[in-house]
Amino acid sequence: MNVKKFTANSSREVMRLVRETLGEDAVILSNRSVNGHVEILAVASEYMSSLTPPVFEKEALAAPMPKTLKPAALPVKKESAMPRPAAPELLQQPAAPVKKAAAKPVSSAKKPATSSEVVDTRLKHVMSELRSMRSMFETKLAEISWGTKQEREPLCADLMREMLTAGFSPGMARYLVENLPESEKANGGMQWVRRALSRNLMTVDNEDVLLDKGGVFALVGPTGVGKTTTTAKLAARFVMRHGAGKLALITTDGYRIGGFEQLRIYGKILGVMVHSVKDQADLRIALDELRNKHTVLIDTVGMSQRDRMVADQIAMLSNAGSDVKRLLCLSATSTGETLNEVVQTYKGDGLAGCIMTKVDEAATTGNVLDVIIRQKLMLYYVANGQRVPEDLEVADSHALIEHAFGLRRQTPAYTFNNDELPMVVANSVKTVRDERLQGAGRG
Repeated sequence: MNVKKFTANSSREVMRLVRETLGEDAVILSNRSVNGHVEILAVASEYMSSLTPPVFEKEALAAPMPKTLKPAALPVKKESAMPRPAAPELLQQPAAPVKKAAAKPVSSAKKPATSSEVVDTRLKHVMSELRSMRSMFETKLAEISWGTKQEREPLCADLMREMLTAGFSPGMARYLVENLPESEKANGGMQWVRRALSRNLMTVDNEDVLLDKGGVFALVGPTGVGKTTTTAKLAARFVMRHGAGKLALITTDGYRIGGFEQLRIYGKILGVMVHSVKDQADLRIALDELRNKHTVLIDTVGMSQRDRMVADQIAMLSNAGSDVKRLLCLSATSTGETLNEVVQTYKGDGLAGCIMTKVDEAATTGNVLDVIIRQKLMLYYVANGQRVPEDLEVADSHALIEHAFGLRRQTPAYTFNNDELPMVVANSVKTVRDERLQGAGRG
């Protein structure tokens, strides 16, 4: 095994030597402190690909065993036929035993494949164990490294704590803190972090993109995120600008009790007809009849992101015969993990953008902003109440980031102290490598 030993004064320095020599994918085998120095034993990742079964082992398994029976034919001699008449019949007909022996390889032909599968299984197990060890070492080294960094640079710990308290993920927080320019540290670094986040939060310049350009828009998302209310708010804003005659409303919510009635009441107040459709054929017919409308808003039935029917809903909207732009409603009251799962499920062949809902009910908003930035979604509106149409605002990236840090958690159970930060950072080792974070450091 081409194991190399690296020694340096600190964990950070020794890890830099490992990366420079063996690359980013090097496998750490051991880590210990020797005479005040950090010593690491590591091996290049290319070595792992060489862990295949030896050739001679496979050849030995593949060798046919019946060949060892051939010497049995050597004692056959013609002179033995005279003294013992019965023997010649057995000795002169060796074909039967030979054929019988030759038939054995047919039944044993599976043995090499089976043995090979066993070797492959063991190899996969070894590789899995090595990956697990590598992940464990990376996590432990990250924890040690951050503990040292925290003692050396308290500012980084303060910034990390601020972002975590605002609801941002450990991966996002760590990436920004580690990319903080030296010139910004004298100013505390918080303004740079806010600028970096606001610049990477994509928002529309104004609502003319939706209201004036027009088209067919479908609001999608899980149950209870406020799709129907948000549809009514958008409809009201459109009517105030262009009038009720150029707008049409469609609902596909035939499952929820009162779903159609709720939108119908909003439509009656606005003077807009509401059409109900059940399937893709109905939707095609409705959109064809409404093709002269400037804008069509579709309120869809809410589904869990784990419901298999989400794919059917996406297919229905994508194959409706018109260019239906899907806007995903993301509730600010959901956790980052849940929101990320929602985006992955509802993304389909592409989302036109998203709308942030229930901001007035959320204790923190960094979680939803983190997902929007990471998934590179265009944020159109922010819904912060039930009033129609007042509680709907055009998204402003700078104001949203400022609001997120203004809603910092006050509950002690959800804040982090210095002893807990290294463990939180250590668990973000894989997340911080996410390519979707690579642009978030531009401030």
